[in-house]
Parts: sequence; structure tokens; C-alpha cells
Amino acid sequence: MSDDDEQTRADFDDAVNMTASELKKWLDTDDSKAVGQKDGGGESTGHRSGRRIVEILGTKKADLTDADLAHMRKVVGYVKRHSAQRPKGDVSDTDWRYSLMNWGHDPNKD
Repeated sequence: MSDDDEQTRADFDDAVNMTASELKKWLDTDDSKAVGQKDGGGESTGHRSGRRIVEILGTKKADLTDADLAHMRKVVGYVKRHSAQRPKGDVSDTDWRYSLMNWGHDPNKD
């Protein structure tokens, strides 16, 4: 792995604070399926990303592909941008939190 790839992995590990099993369980909920942008009424971008993150979390570092690393960078960027838009007050039951959770980040775990 290159230094850039190592940095991507470190940034991804910082951004994704849910385990694969936590994320998989979350993705099965109605709240998870209800949030995010949907193309043509199907699965949301974030929900699809969450399924991909579960796959990546189950992949050995040495087996990560360029496509995996590209998705990891996308996840890091999304979590960073969306976290900066944190609403005031309790976020426990908000679409904002649920959207982040679809991307593997639970802001209530910070």
C-alpha cells in the first residue's frame, strides 16, 4: 500500500465508527431506508454506500482494491461535510444522524 492508501485507510477508520455488524443491523431498519437521496425511488445513495462499507470492513487491508479505496475516500468526504452541518439540539432521532449512520458514522458515538 502506498502512503496515500495508508492515509485513506486511517481517515476511513476515523470516519467510520460503527462496526460491520452494527452497520448491517442499522441498514435493515426502516429509519435507515427512509433517509437519503433516492434515484428513481429505489435505494438511497447512502444506504447503498452503507452496504459497500460493510463489505470493505470485512476485507483484509492487503486485499483492498482501487475501487475500495476510492469509495473509502468518498465516505471520508461525506462524513466530514455532513458532520459540519450538525443541527442544534438533540440529534438522536433526526434524519441528519440517520443519514450519517448509513455512511457508517454515528455522531452519538463521538
